[in-house]
Amino acid sequence: MKQIVFLFLILSSPAFVLSQSEEFTKQDSLRGSITPQRAWWDLVYYHLEVDVDPEQKFISGRNTIHYRVLDSMQELQIDLQPPLAIDQITQDGETLEYVSNGNAHFISLEKQHSVGDLGQIIVHYSGNPREAAFPPWDGGFSWKKDSRGNPFIATSCQGIGASVWWPNKDHMYDEPDSMRISIGTPKKLVAVGNGRLERVEEKDDKKIYHWVVRNPINNYGVNVNIGDYVNFGEQYKGEKGILDLDYYVLRDNLNKAKDQFMQVPMMLEAFEYWFGPYPFYEDSFKLVEVPYLGMEHQSSVTYGNQYQNGYLGRDLSGSGWGMEFDFIIVHEAGHEWFANNITYRDAADMWVHEGFTAYSENLYLDYHYGNKAAADYVIGTRANIKNDRPVIGYYGVNKPGSSDMYYKGSNLLHTLRVLIEDDALWRDILRGLNTEFYHQTVSTKQVEDYISMRSAKDLTAFFNQYLRTADIPVLEYKTKADILYFRYTDVVEDFDMPVRILINNQPEWIFPKAEWTEIKVKVKNPDLSLDRNFFVDFRRIQD
Repeated sequence: MKQIVFLFLILSSPAFVLSQSEEFTKQDSLRGSITPQRAWWDLVYYHLEVDVDPEQKFISGRNTIHYRVLDSMQELQIDLQPPLAIDQITQDGETLEYVSNGNAHFISLEKQHSVGDLGQIIVHYSGNPREAAFPPWDGGFSWKKDSRGNPFIATSCQGIGASVWWPNKDHMYDEPDSMRISIGTPKKLVAVGNGRLERVEEKDDKKIYHWVVRNPINNYGVNVNIGDYVNFGEQYKGEKGILDLDYYVLRDNLNKAKDQFMQVPMMLEAFEYWFGPYPFYEDSFKLVEVPYLGMEHQSSVTYGNQYQNGYLGRDLSGSGWGMEFDFIIVHEAGHEWFANNITYRDAADMWVHEGFTAYSENLYLDYHYGNKAAADYVIGTRANIKNDRPVIGYYGVNKPGSSDMYYKGSNLLHTLRVLIEDDALWRDILRGLNTEFYHQTVSTKQVEDYISMRSAKDLTAFFNQYLRTADIPVLEYKTKADILYFRYTDVVEDFDMPVRILINNQPEWIFPKAEWTEIKVKVKNPDLSLDRNFFVDFRRIQD
């Protein structure tokens, strides 16, 4: 039920409504909007049971869906993508009728409900699920083999949707309060899901691994990982007490994992300092090896960075600092705060996940190596920014914005930290976000309003500029004798962000607007440069 309140997503003022040049289908709307068949019921609990046959690349199972009635209605939407098929839907032992429209299935309930009632349905399903083409970005099931020839299987589904492999309410605004995941697999293999392992049940030639999640969980955060895993672990003394850390890796990689995963406590120390306590102590923290790069599955972060620092051995910033940490451990675990604790309500606001988490890479370096290392890194990532589309996407159709959400997002946050000029307050804001929106789904507007309120700054134009346009502010300047003239171009209405410049290497704040402003400087024709921490283009104009 991780909705908290029903909020209409605010698109900002009409000047910033995105151009509807893209065409969207009915399926986009059924997936991306809060349809009437979704709105009337609130998720309470899932019990997902799935049996995995590696040889046939086949799955079968059922999802028991518990819900609370918010409004009176008799039709309920559940999502499941072909080639998987629904075998039967039941309620109180009776078979229910349903009508399918592509990936959406509309179920006619026979039981009459009143507001506040609790109900449940069971959706039985089976089939050969879509095989992941380019996981995790183009996801589904990954059916691989390890070096010993054993099955090595994993799911990933952000973007394409959790309904690619299990039936659920496939929209981010609503989450169950808790969940159970039961995974059947051949006896020689180990199945890892989210949360804590409650028990392992032997049944014929199978083992069933029962995992329990005690916190709200978003649908794409649910995962299944199967392999010839070995397990080791440790305990971390964190802000809320003892946090259990568990690692599941392929047998041949045990020694490498023991060395590389020493970075996990370092990550937790940095992120608990900046963001507050790890949000899922009750469910532990796991790092699980998978046959793709990795993903932020809640309390079951998946890892495939080949036991090396950087991003597959590469520094994405070009600064050298990206080789001081394992990108997947730091980035994907950072999502436990921004994605799994604070979750976007609509895919258009995916930058809330990716911008803050890309920024977490910078804060990891700040904590362990200092402010200059962090600045070198985040500024270095600007080379990856394309400025092709706005960071915010289209609402109601499951459409994120530009991939600039990562490093444009991190650089706008870095700029904001400098503007606030108070690192203690900035840390309080980041921790406050994780307290104010603890285990909630949010809109960009809520995040913007919170930061503006806590910083005591009107950041409306700031966020409009960096999130709702593809343009970087241009600070133009010219000098004449001892007069400095400056103005902003390519900016939204009311954009007046102060910046720090260096006049003959001496720092000074100036307050540009869209109109030319002039100030007197101490020397004629000074050498001018922009403080590199500001995400602004700086251009000299010749008269």
